Amino acid sequence: MPGPTPKRVFVFRHVPFEDLGLIRGPLQGRGVSIEYADLYRQGAAVPDVTRASGLIFMGGPMSANDDLSCLRQEMALIARAVERGQPVLGVCLGAQLIAKALGAKVYRNAVKEIGWFEIHLTEAAARDALFAGLGPAETVFHWHGETFDLPPGAAWLAYSEACRNQAFRAGANVYGLQFHLEVTPGMIEDWCAQDANCVDVRELDAPIDARRNSGRLAELASMVFSRWCDLL
Repeated sequence: MPGPTPKRVFVFRHVPFEDLGLIRGPLQGRGVSIEYADLYRQGAAVPDVTRASGLIFMGGPMSANDDLSCLRQEMALIARAVERGQPVLGVCLGAQLIAKALGAKVYRNAVKEIGWFEIHLTEAAARDALFAGLGPAETVFHWHGETFDLPPGAAWLAYSEACRNQAFRAGANVYGLQFHLEVTPGMIEDWCAQDANCVDVRELDAPIDARRNSGRLAELASMVFSRWCDLL
């Protein structure tokens, strides 16, 4: 008899340097194949994701409100994936794209949040499939200047002092994370050196310590992303 169909996830990147990072390990550990769909590249074709096990949307320096065909295509894919009941995960820009695709507004946050800052988990997070068991507050990495309203009916999972909506769940298996659980110290150092981020870096009061909380972040990433993989 034929074996089970291999699981496959499509990953939508927006720039080469915002990659899976710590999400890759849990996927590979479960034998999930990874296919990149870099729609920002000229001539890239929109993949058929109807039979994918899940979709992941990464971060990027652009805005979800920018008039870019790749972002419009991704939001259409998100809306249809949600209708089909496919698991979806969005990080930073990816979370904003999910929020906007589900009818919420994306707009400039009161301040830029760049570096290591605490998030606080809500009561809903304590009962959530991904976040149950985390501390009431955890220090994670951030790099964003925009935020979003919660999509209608979404569960509010986390907030920070500077940004109210840090994580949400829509339905049972669609998650948006404004913060970056996926980053390694090497990724943070690379982001600080990227031309696309030079304005943000110049505005910082002090250089970012890429390793400040990287050990705990890796523990959190393993827990949260492994649990998301269990939804596939």
